[in-house]
Amino acid sequence: MNQKIALIIGAGPAGLTAAFEFQKRTGIKPIVLEKSEAMGGISRTVNYKGNRIDIGGHRFFSKSDRVMEWWTAVMPVQALSNGSASITYQNQKRDIMTSGNGPDPDKQDRVMLVRNRKSRIYFLRKFFEYPIKLTPDTIKNLGIPRTFVAGMSYLKSMAMPVKPEGNLEEFLINRFGKRLYLLFFKSYTEKVWGVPCHEISAEWGAQRIKGLSIFTAISHFVKKQFSKGSDIQQKDVETSLIERFLYPKLGPGQLWEFVAAGIMEKGGEILCGWEASKINRQGNRVISVEAVHRATGEHRTFEGDYFFSTMPIKELIQDMDDVPAEVRNVSDNLQYRDFITVGILLKKLLISEESESGRRLLTDNWIYVQEPDVLVGRIQIFNNWSPYMISDPNLVWIGLEYFCYETDPIWSYPDEKMIQLAKDELERMGMAQGSDVVDATVIRVPKTYPAYFGAYKDFDKIRTFVDKIDNLFLIGRNGMHKYNNQDHSMLTAMIAVDNIAAGITDKSNLWEVNTEMEYHETKDK
Repeated sequence: MNQKIALIIGAGPAGLTAAFEFQKRTGIKPIVLEKSEAMGGISRTVNYKGNRIDIGGHRFFSKSDRVMEWWTAVMPVQALSNGSASITYQNQKRDIMTSGNGPDPDKQDRVMLVRNRKSRIYFLRKFFEYPIKLTPDTIKNLGIPRTFVAGMSYLKSMAMPVKPEGNLEEFLINRFGKRLYLLFFKSYTEKVWGVPCHEISAEWGAQRIKGLSIFTAISHFVKKQFSKGSDIQQKDVETSLIERFLYPKLGPGQLWEFVAAGIMEKGGEILCGWEASKINRQGNRVISVEAVHRATGEHRTFEGDYFFSTMPIKELIQDMDDVPAEVRNVSDNLQYRDFITVGILLKKLLISEESESGRRLLTDNWIYVQEPDVLVGRIQIFNNWSPYMISDPNLVWIGLEYFCYETDPIWSYPDEKMIQLAKDELERMGMAQGSDVVDATVIRVPKTYPAYFGAYKDFDKIRTFVDKIDNLFLIGRNGMHKYNNQDHSMLTAMIAVDNIAAGITDKSNLWEVNTEMEYHETKDK
């Protein structure tokens, strides 16, 4: 009897999770096609001369026990110095990736660190807590007049909310008031998406910040003052307010590289450099995928029984024949935002924080740049994700993040021009001097963020079409054109494999992951 095959397009979190779940729970062999040479998709880690870049920043935290157990079974959690990590998952059996080839040479590095979360907004050349809270520091930085107007605006939004919320602007004003929206959300959000907030669907807000508001932020702040500490599970905490998270010692790509190695060790295949070019169907089933090797030009046809796609749905539809015209029209007009990270190695930052021992490096994981006079949208400080992300701990390793379209001039800037822009903007914001830059690199990632505007309003036409293809499963962020976090992408893969194992043909539970104000991860397992 021939072994059944699951052909999986993409070796990001969703694709690799699907491959692993097939091996763990079924006798189906996974074959993964990855067009790049790296594992992890946008959750990969780029190693530049021993300095590691996390593309976009990935906190390993989920309200899903299933995901948390999966992560910590792959990579054990490093105990805290006081022995009080308080992570129930530490006792999880760790046989899911056990090698049969003797000791793991990377075992010492294969651990999850417990990290403190800190994100702030940089505005008016000052730092504000994120999410924004009307604390004494906020009032001091804003000034009494601005704070008074913001407070009145918030009370007005509570008394007269816009219902129903037709766009992201209305979603944010309902939760923070118009004045705080204009001060702390509008500029950054429009840098990310390149369109006014009133043109973006409110669904984006429902997925990304869910129940966050001034009220929940203040409530969390008050509870924190009377708490004895935060368990890493943080089940009762809004995701945007979590205090601690897990993080692989050498960045997110370390976990996915290890998962990929385990999949291949158990007989699965991961073929790098292969890009899907044609999806062949017979009736309501996919029968094969044609692919081309990007380096050699070789063509191959991969047959299978089940087909999982994490590639941008726009490209998937383009690779199919016999697609209804209205479906193809919606797909062709879906939009994406692209992403550039400029890694900057510095002798020092000009801004720092006070500590008992004197001045120290900022402790932020990332900084949201609300300033309208610069193009940079967010800055990561990689030292604070993990001290092992930088080769020389005496230096500062940061990433300046820019959002654009591939058609924008900035996307085609030579690396030298892009690096100079980053240096100039650091100086303009008073964060660093160009003369303190030791080294720099540029990384471009296309189709990083699926957009919730334009043709997206008719996306249901695409979903209805693809869901009728019995053995095709769309998973992950780009696969589903949903701005999922890493854990949500993994859950879509897990549920798809669950469905196949249980003989369930309805795919609606895949689309329910991370929808509206309560996504199913918060439900009891």
